[in-house]
Amino acid sequence: MTTRKSDDIQIAHDENQDLGYGAGQETYSKAVEFLAGHSSEQPDFTYEEEKAVLRRIDLRVLILVLWAYFFQQLDKSTLSYVSIFGIADDAHLVGLQYSWLGSILYLAQLVMQPLAALVLVKLPTGKVLASAIFLWGSSLVIMSSCTNFPSLLGLRFVLGSFESLIAPCCVAITQMWWRRSEQTLRVSYWSAMNGVTSIIGSLLTYGLGHIHSTVLYRYQTIFMFCGLLTVAYSFLVFWLMPDSPVDAKYLNEREKFIATERLRANQMGIVTQKWRWDHVLEVALDLKTYCWFCAILSISIASGGITTFGSLIVKSFGYSSFETILFNIPFGVVQVIAIIGAGWIATRTQRKGLVISGLSILPAIGAILMLTVPRKQKGVLLFGYYLALQVSTLAGITPMLYAWQAQNTAGDTKKKCTSGVVFVGMCAGNVIGPLLFSTEDAPLYRKGLIADLAMFVTVGVLSGLIPIYLAYLNKKHEKMRVELGKSGHVADMSMLRKNQLKVNKAAELENVPEQKASVAQDKGLLDVTDLKNEDFIYVY
Repeated sequence: MTTRKSDDIQIAHDENQDLGYGAGQETYSKAVEFLAGHSSEQPDFTYEEEKAVLRRIDLRVLILVLWAYFFQQLDKSTLSYVSIFGIADDAHLVGLQYSWLGSILYLAQLVMQPLAALVLVKLPTGKVLASAIFLWGSSLVIMSSCTNFPSLLGLRFVLGSFESLIAPCCVAITQMWWRRSEQTLRVSYWSAMNGVTSIIGSLLTYGLGHIHSTVLYRYQTIFMFCGLLTVAYSFLVFWLMPDSPVDAKYLNEREKFIATERLRANQMGIVTQKWRWDHVLEVALDLKTYCWFCAILSISIASGGITTFGSLIVKSFGYSSFETILFNIPFGVVQVIAIIGAGWIATRTQRKGLVISGLSILPAIGAILMLTVPRKQKGVLLFGYYLALQVSTLAGITPMLYAWQAQNTAGDTKKKCTSGVVFVGMCAGNVIGPLLFSTEDAPLYRKGLIADLAMFVTVGVLSGLIPIYLAYLNKKHEKMRVELGKSGHVADMSMLRKNQLKVNKAAELENVPEQKASVAQDKGLLDVTDLKNEDFIYVY
């Protein structure tokens, strides 16, 4: 289908120039030209059509993201799995060397975040994701040849460098393909692969751990097997993952139009592949940036230590190596339920701050149990560990923070940079966390558990305060709209749930003014940041 570039597109370009967004229009205009060129030909889509397109997106894009995140978690977690099979003795690790093998991966991710943000702005997201999977899988395969601390440390750094792209990439893809009302659950879905990793990874490790070779240590066998699986999956992502809704070859023209048009209400901008230094400056001056950073840093310090030392902590309760591995399987099931359940509650209540604050109570109780209960009460200690890690820390809070910051940021470069800052906080926390624990502190690990308890309290308090600031920003935007002659009170169309969307398609929401702007007038299609777009509505 060919279309003539309309005057509407030129108007959109002119408005963008007036706002100071003129650079990089060749790439920017791709989605705008697609919508403007098709809006006169394509009738308004129905709720049923949108639902069908959403299902197709979930079946292709979401499933590919789910398993990409699974393999990243699997490859990252292999160190924890092999810890109970004697890697410390086989590789002659002493003192804090095992702790550093846990921390170095996140240190690499921290160092690489600025480059990751630049790569995600400049290059097609689908190709970036596939390349990253191939490279970190190859790194894990090579790591199977390492038999001492320096070589393991170096390869763990390389592994972390390539894995630094996965979480920002998953967030960028979520922002690119789904409405804001749909994003929390999608983030929960791919985060829930942590639990799936615990199940499948434990079963794989249990089986591979029984292999006794005269050539390879057991940890080398596990590294090689998981790495080769990851490399194989990367080719599937290269083949099937589209770079954007406009470029999705598996969608027809009508479906591409619906997939792109339905996201206008997000008011989060369009992918431009143009680096914007004014966006970078706004990230540095935006108070929200520091709120997200402090919250993710706190929970990552707590989760980093417990994750790296989790298997050793459970083993210290008096369980054997293979019992410890098998305990991860029911934990993984509960983790999947907890992540998706927390996402569902946050979506229904539209109050992420309160949900996170409530979730932070559970790991605090778990940490207190592990600090106070005698070692002979293995069942109670296991329950405390279950609360501190499997249900709340990774299962509820971390993915909720990913989704929360993503839904409250607009502008292509600003979105990628804010995600980068958040992941710097996540990486820094995961570097610090394992260093608060030491094998010399076994079996009580008091120093690390006390630090974790303080972090759980911190993230709970912060998450309760952030919505107050977001409410202030919404009031500020309401005032801006009134000054520009717009309606002060508007409905956030991007946060409507399925039943509300169905009503909206039929009646455009009773008692709500018409809010659907033309392609030329809609700032949701311009590369405008959330603070400069008066139509942007922050979510709590």
